[in-house]
Amino acid sequence: MSVIFILLLTSAAHAVASGRMDMIKKRGEVVVGVKVDYPPFGMLDSEGTPIGLEHDLAVDLARQLGVKLRTVAVTGANRLQALDDGRVDVVIATTADTAERRKIATMVEPSYYSSGVTLMTRPDVTLTKWSDLRGQQVCATQGSYFNRTMTTRNLLSLQVYGSGRDAKLAVRDRRCVGWLFDNTAIAGDLRSPEWHDYQATLPPQLITPWAIAIAQSESGGDFDRFIGDTVAGWHRDGFLIALEKKWGLAPSRFLADESRRWNAKDANGQFICRRDANGVWPAQCRNPIFVVSSEVTGIRKLGLYVKEKTGINLTFIYDDYERGQFVHGVITTLALTVSCVLGSLLVGIVFATLADANIAVASRAIQFSALVGRMTPPLVQIYVLFFGIGSVIARVWGIRLDPFTVVVVCLSFTTGSSVMNAMLNAAEARRKVVAGFRLTLATVPEVIVQSSAPVTAALVNVTKATMMASAISVPDLLSVSTSIIAEHGDVGVVMNTLMLFYLMLSFTVIRLFRLVERKGAKWVSAKY
Repeated sequence: MSVIFILLLTSAAHAVASGRMDMIKKRGEVVVGVKVDYPPFGMLDSEGTPIGLEHDLAVDLARQLGVKLRTVAVTGANRLQALDDGRVDVVIATTADTAERRKIATMVEPSYYSSGVTLMTRPDVTLTKWSDLRGQQVCATQGSYFNRTMTTRNLLSLQVYGSGRDAKLAVRDRRCVGWLFDNTAIAGDLRSPEWHDYQATLPPQLITPWAIAIAQSESGGDFDRFIGDTVAGWHRDGFLIALEKKWGLAPSRFLADESRRWNAKDANGQFICRRDANGVWPAQCRNPIFVVSSEVTGIRKLGLYVKEKTGINLTFIYDDYERGQFVHGVITTLALTVSCVLGSLLVGIVFATLADANIAVASRAIQFSALVGRMTPPLVQIYVLFFGIGSVIARVWGIRLDPFTVVVVCLSFTTGSSVMNAMLNAAEARRKVVAGFRLTLATVPEVIVQSSAPVTAALVNVTKATMMASAISVPDLLSVSTSIIAEHGDVGVVMNTLMLFYLMLSFTVIRLFRLVERKGAKWVSAKY
């Protein structure tokens, strides 16, 4: 008898849950869980009334349902529990759409906002990229899910505090360079009088979309579809962007991208992002984290299938955006390599020819310059030219040095100095056989052949040294790979791919120079 009673209760509960939208309309009221401790998304005004961006969303949702709104204050700890036990119909409370949460609730697509991890710093701190934090103490809050991941990805040294308040006070007292936390929460802090002059300059990482949550039993039902269509409408008519502006938030790339996505139309003038006959959004309009191989075609299908079967996530192959960035990085790296190899040979040949000519002061000056080039780390040269001399040139003449050119000049100078040294040694050895031998343009091929081993080693080294270009924001393959890792965390896959690329590039340089060496040897033999 008790088993039958439990089954009846379960059946009744399911019937209520699956008819949530009908129940709301009959009741004439929708109950929405919102936060009141997360400005500007959810907070209380001077009279204790909930206000904020997410409260405005709840108001509009109730308007479109044609019912009254009642809000219930929830927290990050109890928001989904309130949904599960029926205290609320909907949760709009900065809820990140994750695989774990999809196991206990329906996370409605499309998402309405997103957040990431950034750093709140004092006004006097200048940071432009995450790598600037290496070697510095960073404050963090105990229990933050991203602490470990951010530490691993960016090699951070964390000081962990029990609360965000304590961590922020530590930043103020200069015990650490900044506070690592959710960028939307930091945006709220920056609006307050206490922290309004602080800043968050680093681009957010670990970007996670936020979704409206409803009961798990409502997945695919009328309520799920209604809310999804409502959010899509918010993206299309600019409602979300307007609320972002209203509440003083900086324009987010997420909302800009979603606005373009949900307003895009096909050749027939219909929205590309529209439901199919089964009420499902197209794969390109969904949260890509939850798209599976059976929902897509082509190279994306293959990439997702490999990920599902092996765990290897080749996003830079099957994702259109990342593939474009990856290809651009490869092209930039190849251009750097070709430019630096040719530049190094040119500098080496010119320097060696002039140095061997024994032109009084000129030859000595060139040899001294080459010594400086060999002894000074190339990264130091790049920084001095780009940030030091470059800043003076920009300030005085208004000319800004091109970072690509700076890298090529510095690496060509460094490696060319080594090439010069190898050629001078070969010329000296040749003089012991041929009296009065001089390094001239006519004898350069012979000397190059004689010094091929050290010259090849120098050119292989400059091939690998091109990775330094990322230090001054040249979008080479290392820079792109770092961005992919920051987005997805696929350190092993991306780094192994990077290693294989540079191994192949170095091998290619060696083979090409060996080919040139053989051709040169034959030419020298035929001539002499």
